[in-house]
Amino acid sequence: MPDWSAICERLDAAGVGVGVAAAAPRPVSGGDISAAWRLGTDAGDLFLKTGPASSLDMFTAEAEGLRELAAAAAVKVPAVIAAGEAGDTAFLALEWLVFESADAAVERRFGQQLAVLHRNTGQQFGWHRDNTIGLTPQPNAWSDDWVAFFGERRLGFQLRLAAENGFGGEVQDSGRRLLKRLPLYFTDYTPQPSLLHGDLWGGNWSCCDGQPVMFDPAVYYGDRETDLAMTRLFGGFGAAFYEGYETAWPLAPGSDERMKLYQLYHVLNHLNLFGSAYLGRGLALITSLLRE
Repeated sequence: MPDWSAICERLDAAGVGVGVAAAAPRPVSGGDISAAWRLGTDAGDLFLKTGPASSLDMFTAEAEGLRELAAAAAVKVPAVIAAGEAGDTAFLALEWLVFESADAAVERRFGQQLAVLHRNTGQQFGWHRDNTIGLTPQPNAWSDDWVAFFGERRLGFQLRLAAENGFGGEVQDSGRRLLKRLPLYFTDYTPQPSLLHGDLWGGNWSCCDGQPVMFDPAVYYGDRETDLAMTRLFGGFGAAFYEGYETAWPLAPGSDERMKLYQLYHVLNHLNLFGSAYLGRGLALITSLLRE
């Protein structure tokens, strides 16, 4: 169990004013990677993630990502209260939000707001620090070249991890062929370095007070189509979401083919995180891309 007295001392030092109400934090759902808690404080309830001290860098990166998304003032994200370490426990404290079901109007609004977020652009691709995609390291060193960035720090990185995890043979041979062909997918398309959520699957967004909310980001600046590709990979987004996005910023021709590339990154990451159940899907995506 976390050392709650030490965590509350750290939160008090951050100006939260935890008070005695913090004596009995309640476990809540939503902690796939970390433990998740509802913590009562004198200033209102907080959502806390906790993990071993080694999680501190991951939590700090998440906090910085949420602040960067919040600064764009496009899509609501939970406010960051504090991130730190107490004894052998790392923690991230966020605003407590009450989620509700999203209807088509909320989904449409989310699509429109995501397009606004993507219009926040940087000078280069990447981010000022590395972070994680799930539990996998995500290298983000700046680059002027999107194809080189995606080939080296996304697909290439995941393929190297796959080799280390024992997935050689066809996935490596086909993956190397695909990496050599990457420039062909961008002959008529030059992406901008858009601010991205980075891990936008259906479990990382919801609705609060009638407004879309997204959380658990893996922020960096990259091709906006990567966020859209992730939304199409595991479901959780209805037609209204895509209609809303298209009304705000239509996608460029050829996006369907490029999205397969971007989905492959996440499928390879799932292969590395969860094992061979994702091998067939990864190989099918690579085969489809090599045929185009």
